[in-house]
Amino acid sequence: MSKKEYEAKNIKILEGLDAVRTRPGMYIGTTGIKGLHHILWEIVDNAIDEAANGHGSSIEVEIHLDGSISVCDDGRGIPVDIHPTMGVSGVEVVFTQLHAGGKFDNDNYSHSGGLHGVGASVTNALSEWLKVEVYKHKTTYRMEFESRAGEDGKIKGGVPKYALMDTGIPSNKTGTFVQFKPDAKIFESVNFSFDTIQKRLKELAFLNRGVRIVLIDNRIQIGASVLRREYCFEGGIIDFVKYLNEAKTPVIEEPIHLTGEHNGISIELAMQHTDSYAENLCSYVNNIPTTEGGTHETGFKGALTKVMNDLAWKTSKLKGKDQNLTGDDYREGLTCVLSIKMQNVQFEGQTKTKLGNPEAKTAVDEMVKNALENYLETESGKPVAEILFKKAFAAMKVREAVRKEKEIARAKNSIEGTFNLVGKLSACSGKKPEQNELFIVEGDSAGGTAKQARNRSFQAILPLRGKPLNAEKKRIDQVLANEEIRTIISALGAGIGEDFALDDLRYHKVIILSDADQDGAHIRAILLTFLFRYMKPLIAGGHVYIGLPPLYKVARRDSVEYVYNDAALDAARQKIGRGAVIQRYKGLGEMSAEQLWSTTMDPNKRTLVQVSIDDAAQAEKMVSILMGDAVDMRKAYIIENADFNKEDAFKSFAK
Repeated sequence: MSKKEYEAKNIKILEGLDAVRTRPGMYIGTTGIKGLHHILWEIVDNAIDEAANGHGSSIEVEIHLDGSISVCDDGRGIPVDIHPTMGVSGVEVVFTQLHAGGKFDNDNYSHSGGLHGVGASVTNALSEWLKVEVYKHKTTYRMEFESRAGEDGKIKGGVPKYALMDTGIPSNKTGTFVQFKPDAKIFESVNFSFDTIQKRLKELAFLNRGVRIVLIDNRIQIGASVLRREYCFEGGIIDFVKYLNEAKTPVIEEPIHLTGEHNGISIELAMQHTDSYAENLCSYVNNIPTTEGGTHETGFKGALTKVMNDLAWKTSKLKGKDQNLTGDDYREGLTCVLSIKMQNVQFEGQTKTKLGNPEAKTAVDEMVKNALENYLETESGKPVAEILFKKAFAAMKVREAVRKEKEIARAKNSIEGTFNLVGKLSACSGKKPEQNELFIVEGDSAGGTAKQARNRSFQAILPLRGKPLNAEKKRIDQVLANEEIRTIISALGAGIGEDFALDDLRYHKVIILSDADQDGAHIRAILLTFLFRYMKPLIAGGHVYIGLPPLYKVARRDSVEYVYNDAALDAARQKIGRGAVIQRYKGLGEMSAEQLWSTTMDPNKRTLVQVSIDDAAQAEKMVSILMGDAVDMRKAYIIENADFNKEDAFKSFAK
């Protein structure tokens, strides 16, 4: 792509910056830790968009000791000339005007991740201060902003300290440097997570082949240096698929790589089958993860099934009265990364991470059909096709065997509610799913207490009488044969796998309530693995929660404090004072119904952790490592992340 001049006149202004500090949630979703990182992603996305459109190749993100963070790129640099209608520099427009940017004009960006143009201005508005340097025209420009009280005493965000100035410092490079410090008056925490940032930056490096992304954290000292990570993948999404399959065994040596364009939509995908039973499709639009899928995924799935079935008939794998294989047969064990670049993106779904553009389905379908068909008929592609057919026909035989034995019919009956739940599920009386909650509780003892504690009008209880199956290691027929799994499917009433339908969900809050010990954590992991593999929309839609029961009860006479983690125990003990008696809960069954209600089930007092899939690729990788067969990788993960030096201070507190 030729380097088209990017000037202030290219910036389209839709409206001024208003009320961002008053209602930050409208712009970044939350003022919690996710919102904190959101204002960083807005700046990172701008840098990535420059690289993705051919104007840069390097990005550096640095966390500073004062709590600020900076992003530096080698793109064209934000326009520094005077905007024709605003009368100020392009830099000032970008950082002070909401919905102002070059991305509303397709001449400047063929596609962009920062689709709404609010990024830089919202980041500025929610920061204590922000400074920007622009390198272009052989010099360095600088401008600073701050949040300060106005004449009415209210804090006004993103106020320019001075107009854009040419510092006179020579520069032979081009690009933009932005450093900002999130405002502690806005956010619940202003402590950036290295782990969260490095995962997203690594993902972006995979999606943008050859782009070098560096992350530096000055807070973490390693020997004489600070923590530094650098990512650059010349193989792009081919390397991404290999990375995702590290904990699995591929059945084809190299991922299939397909690229093409259809009606202005650029499409790239890499796919590789493994010997696992789970399907893993990670899709992106303009580098933005589409965890809820969408039309581009539909196009890919339809094209893959058609190409494989057509080739099966052509090569006499199918003949006579044979039935076509299903998409599930061909996608068993598939790991695929699908990345498309397009304009005028329309997002839908519960979390706005589902692509809705119908033209994307057509484009992906056409490209994949043509490119995959051509590849599988080449000399190098024919052996690959044989391997894929072998795996797909094996999957089909299992599916047929299950059908003939009527196991799927029985499973569907359980899904529709006719499976015998008497004595297992204690349903609630409420008829509105959006108000109802299902507690999946570990063990009969805790289940009995929960049944006594609950509010019957909207809370249902499902005790687990045995440990559910690890769905990561089993085929669908083996998963459905597990009684605990069947009971969960029956209770939720929304189906399983491709047939899962959120509209049929009987409980809009599904709360996993297990003991705060190793067994409880394992059961929680098994349940989350099952939901991730076979009911992913349930998690993506924000319906799955972890209930947090207290670890300790600190009491003296009528004074009682419940403590939910070790760090808070000392403070509770000090608050209760001398003579405090500390009780450590080993399990939910040790609490009375009244205690369980007031600490864990009462919506006005309890603490719930919502389970989300912010990064589908990393979630897939983690499930494969922790719940799959890669023992060495699991061991390495535990060694890296477990705190083996942690001491239990309970005895000293109890004295």
